[in-house]
Amino acid sequence: MSTVAQDANAGTTAVREGYSFDEAALALWMGQHVDGFAGPLAVEQFKGGQSNPTYKLVTPARNYVLRRKPPGPVLKGAHAVEREAKVLTALGSAGFPVALVYGLCTDEAVIGSWFYVMEMVEGRIFWDATFPDVSSEDRPAYFDAMNAAIAQLHSIDPEAVGLGDYGRPGNYFARQVGRWSKQYLEDDLAGRDANMDALVEWLPTAIPEGDETSVVHGDFRCDNMIFHPTEPRVIAVLDWELSTLGHPLADFAYHAMMYHMPPSIVAGLEGADLNALNIPSEADYVAAYCRRTGREEIASWDFYMAFNFFRLAAIFHGIKGRYLRGTAASASAKDRAEAFPVLARLAKEAMERCN
Repeated sequence: MSTVAQDANAGTTAVREGYSFDEAALALWMGQHVDGFAGPLAVEQFKGGQSNPTYKLVTPARNYVLRRKPPGPVLKGAHAVEREAKVLTALGSAGFPVALVYGLCTDEAVIGSWFYVMEMVEGRIFWDATFPDVSSEDRPAYFDAMNAAIAQLHSIDPEAVGLGDYGRPGNYFARQVGRWSKQYLEDDLAGRDANMDALVEWLPTAIPEGDETSVVHGDFRCDNMIFHPTEPRVIAVLDWELSTLGHPLADFAYHAMMYHMPPSIVAGLEGADLNALNIPSEADYVAAYCRRTGREEIASWDFYMAFNFFRLAAIFHGIKGRYLRGTAASASAKDRAEAFPVLARLAKEAMERCN
């Protein structure tokens, strides 16, 4: 991601127009529901977070993070902050690196929409998948830390941590293709794309045999992780709004899509000289995940890539619709809207590699 794009997404700003709320009402709620809370409270808005507006809550003793459903009408089933709070709590109990959730509020009267408050984890976020601020010597360790984190996630038994009902097990690809196709086709304002139309037709016919179920993150990228301030270690995985029970290979392939992703869209390695940067090759990265999860190989890799580019294109199509309606939470929503046809094209190219 370019420096301009990083500046657009990193850090906080004053609360943007249309996203303010009654801060006194929030402070009162926190006093009643968050152990150790003491004001005064100051509110800033994070620049990133396209779907659910995210705020930094500053108090004299400590800082917190608040994530809320966006104000105004939303698509049914979208922006489910209560699911985020549930998965964070469950995975934290299993020792997976996530922020501690202090409380969930489902009373819209407090700030105008549902929200939850969690700890503010201090560390480093890398918005560029080449990890330019890390020495060449240390870079492989950072990639290995990401690989270990997603393998750990997929090794957690959903039933054992209370997430057996977090999604419907089985038929993940059929359900996901149906969901994102429906969302794409129903958003008339965002428009149609010939490449997406082709994928809507093809994907249901090409789903590989075999089924597995694990907790899946849905947006596992380097910029959705907080790394230790000085060590190559993931200390918190962020942005669980797309998480569910699903197929672990879909989730891992989405993460590995960084090897094919233009860095101008989201953190990607397309065009990077991996050897010069001392970054593991895609094949070595996949092999490391296979070793950690007890697999010999991952068949149908190109299908998983086509599916994931399609899915991300559908998500960006939704952002385009919110941008056109004036309800997009992120300042970078316009860039996401403009990137939609590029992702649709990449999805179509991956589809063609399967045929």
